[in-house]
Amino acid sequence: QKPPETDMKFEAVTIKDIAKALGLSTSTVSRALRDSYEISPETKKVVLEYAEKINYHPNPIALSLKERRSRSIGVIVCEIANSYFSQVINGIESIANTNGYNVIISQSHESAEKELVNLQYLTSRSVDGLIISVSTETKDFKYFKELHDRGMPIVFFDRIVDEIQTHKVIADNFKGAYDATTHLVNCGYKRIATLCNTVFLSIGKERLAGYKAALKDNGIEPDDALIRYCQHGGMVAAEMEEAIDDLFKLKQVPDAIFASADKLTTGCLRALRAKGLSVPEDVGLIGFSNSELTELLSPSLSVVKQPAFEMGEVATSLLIELIESKRPVTDFQTRVLTTEMLIRSSTLMQKVKSKTVAG
Repeated sequence: QKPPETDMKFEAVTIKDIAKALGLSTSTVSRALRDSYEISPETKKVVLEYAEKINYHPNPIALSLKERRSRSIGVIVCEIANSYFSQVINGIESIANTNGYNVIISQSHESAEKELVNLQYLTSRSVDGLIISVSTETKDFKYFKELHDRGMPIVFFDRIVDEIQTHKVIADNFKGAYDATTHLVNCGYKRIATLCNTVFLSIGKERLAGYKAALKDNGIEPDDALIRYCQHGGMVAAEMEEAIDDLFKLKQVPDAIFASADKLTTGCLRALRAKGLSVPEDVGLIGFSNSELTELLSPSLSVVKQPAFEMGEVATSLLIELIESKRPVTDFQTRVLTTEMLIRSSTLMQKVKSKTVAG
């Protein structure tokens, strides 16, 4: 018995194959598939039935060359495994698929170099538009500006680029940070530290501003010694450990920490445990996170949750408007969506804490 071929390449069925099988010209088949008035109903029926039988699908690359549209959207995020970004992607796909667009997802892993490679790959594949959350390493936005100036529809979400005039979708980062810090003050904490993303990110600036404003409004002067920056947003464990070490080498150590990003929140808990510190017995902790696991951790984590799915929906709706607009769009929106604070065991009230210790 002849062994099966191992080097066979997949070949999609083409209009030529249908034409050959039915004894028709390729132009007749093409018109029949497009439901052209020039083709008789009988011929259309024969062509469509045969196309369905052999599972024919139009070649999207050929269509994109003809229509100058690929009906695909490129998305760049730092990490799909991050629950926040996976929820945003679900929101993106729900709107994209409803409107007949495919979604191509790339990860930057917080690398500016990888982000640029992703951008070049996606634009070389003729995507119709881009939805982007920039990496923590990105300081030069020149390539984004060039794409935007050449007419590529771009919508930024979460980590946005102020210099580029386009649609942007963000959570209310200032208020989220303000509410989290105020909650710590209300629990009785006095020396509240913060772990921040890089200062180059919009979310880093906004959340730090919210933290500082909440302290000032509660009569506490922000102390630079209690502010620590993690340039890779918690993706590098050594960076987190160094930040926690620095905070607990201070003469007056913090009694609570506000972690201003998802990876910083879970990374902070891990680093505190590695130092033998208990939450909330030794130090309170609240952070930004969309992970459902934060409720199952011990202790369960108090968090600020972003409307991730909705952010994905809004960003995609705005992008499709840009793509399908018949004239250049000059009126851009920055949509700010509300965060939600979930209070759990990691921010125990100081009064309750002291009773527990005494008892």
